Amino acid sequence: MTTLQKLLGIELPIIQAPMAGVQNSALAIAVSNAGGLGSLPCAMLDSDVMSKELAAITEQTTKPYNANFFCHRAPTPDPIREAQWKSVLSPYYHEFDIDPNIIPNISERQPFSSKTADILVKFKPPIVSFHFGLPSIKLVKRVQAWGSKILATATTVDEALWLEHHGVDAIIAQGLEAGGHRGIFLSDDLSTQVGTFALLPQIVRFVNVPVIAAGGIADAKGVRSAIGLGAAGVQIGTAYLLCPEVTTSGVHRTALKSKSAGHTAITNLFSGRPARSIVNRIIKELGPINPHTPSFPSASAAITPLREKTESQGNRDFSPLWAGQNTTGCREVPAASITRDLAADL
Repeated sequence: MTTLQKLLGIELPIIQAPMAGVQNSALAIAVSNAGGLGSLPCAMLDSDVMSKELAAITEQTTKPYNANFFCHRAPTPDPIREAQWKSVLSPYYHEFDIDPNIIPNISERQPFSSKTADILVKFKPPIVSFHFGLPSIKLVKRVQAWGSKILATATTVDEALWLEHHGVDAIIAQGLEAGGHRGIFLSDDLSTQVGTFALLPQIVRFVNVPVIAAGGIADAKGVRSAIGLGAAGVQIGTAYLLCPEVTTSGVHRTALKSKSAGHTAITNLFSGRPARSIVNRIIKELGPINPHTPSFPSASAAITPLREKTESQGNRDFSPLWAGQNTTGCREVPAASITRDLAADL
């Protein structure tokens, strides 16, 4: 048994990555009941929905689970930049008959706050994880006072050291291969981002808390390799995207099963922060990283109407098709099977 299994009280050193927008409590319940650590992404949930989903988890499993939150700074409204972004998108609005003047500049992604903690205290999740750094020291101590263990993502050794200094119980070493949003938070320089199997041993060398490998791991051999390099466990998301317990959209599922799944890129087009997606039309035409996108998460408001309009037509040209570089583990089987298979060689 690894130190991570002892720390979190889990049977298998497999953590299901929280994947906002493509899952709810069903996936977390299935993974936890299979012996891994199921995760609920809470960053895009309002208070009522978050409470409902957490209640569903506690009603359907007695095993540990993880509640995940974003820690970004809420951006200052920037009407000029938001107008520039809409101007960049204007040819697409015209193509699909969308009126840009009625698109609100809002986002559903909220950072962890005292209000969030007020809701969370009713459940006191065994594990709470954070992306984009950590909330204030006051909030971290409040979560720890419940007895919750804290996980957080690092994409560099400096970030890992910073997280350890601020009291996290374990660090998720997110390699460049990982799908979805980068956890980068000490810098905006994407040249600092390296692959999982280069990052992992460096972080293991410099920190004294358990390290969880994330990015590009899709099967039992990959899990075993990560453990061999010093990981106490692995976090896996992409492999679960075709399971019946996820809410992955039809166009996203189709993309994952197509040849295009092998072509991904780090892009800021869909939210304003770098995230790995399967390449589609808008990424090809505007470039993966566009200087005109507003700060996270404001960019998503302007592109959402295009996504909704085209997805209704079975078109994935404007959709965030989150996926890691290795989609070979994606299978249309129950999440419990994926979880057990990932740990088969341990």
